[in-house]
Amino acid sequence: MSTPIRFTTFASPMRFYRLTGYLLPWLWLGAVGLTIAGLYVGFFVAPTDATQGDAYRIIFIHVPAAWMSMVLYLVMAFWAVIGWAFKARLASMVARSVAPTGAMFTFLALWTGALWGRPTWGTYWVWDARLTTELILLFLYLGYIALVNAIDDVKRADNAGALLALVGSVNVPIIYFSVKWWNTLHQGATVSAIAAPKMAATMFTAMMLMTFAFWLYAFAVVFMRTRAMVLERERETEWVGALMAGDAR
Repeated sequence: MSTPIRFTTFASPMRFYRLTGYLLPWLWLGAVGLTIAGLYVGFFVAPTDATQGDAYRIIFIHVPAAWMSMVLYLVMAFWAVIGWAFKARLASMVARSVAPTGAMFTFLALWTGALWGRPTWGTYWVWDARLTTELILLFLYLGYIALVNAIDDVKRADNAGALLALVGSVNVPIIYFSVKWWNTLHQGATVSAIAAPKMAATMFTAMMLMTFAFWLYAFAVVFMRTRAMVLERERETEWVGALMAGDAR
């Protein structure tokens, strides 16, 4: 009789390593395919905006990147706290693996926002509430990465990082609601879960394709980074020894 799959089934580094080994090729294939489709629809099919012209097309990269920057921080904080609270070493490894990808998406959101801001606002940067809190998010990612790598003891580093990630998560809702709480230059939400999109169907399709592409990319790189960390931390275990010897997949 087969063992039922539970929430904790893949909490084992060995099972996680084997599962992600099967998933990675499909994740990369999906990420590349959706990126090509999203860029094609966004840059060649979606109509030109009546107000901003073709300059608006950067939203197909900027908006999904901004979404990912916020969501991945919460994902990082969640797994960091799970690792801290339950002494789940794999959860802490996942949190560490998410951080560089989240920082990359945050930088991409800031950079593309600056490129979009130049033709829209006449400047690359303003100390707008949304932009400033997004910049703080980048510093929080970098602070987490620096902190966990500055402490030699792995458990102490993971716990310290979890505390920083937990405190920093307060910034995420501030980013999201900043355009509602303060009078800012940044436009409000174009896509909402409770309202119809304020854009043409092809624009919305391109944005969703790029969002799914970014998600698959994030899963792929986080899994690859976590797998490398598993091999490093579990190198003394029998299964890693067998894997390195070529006796296991």
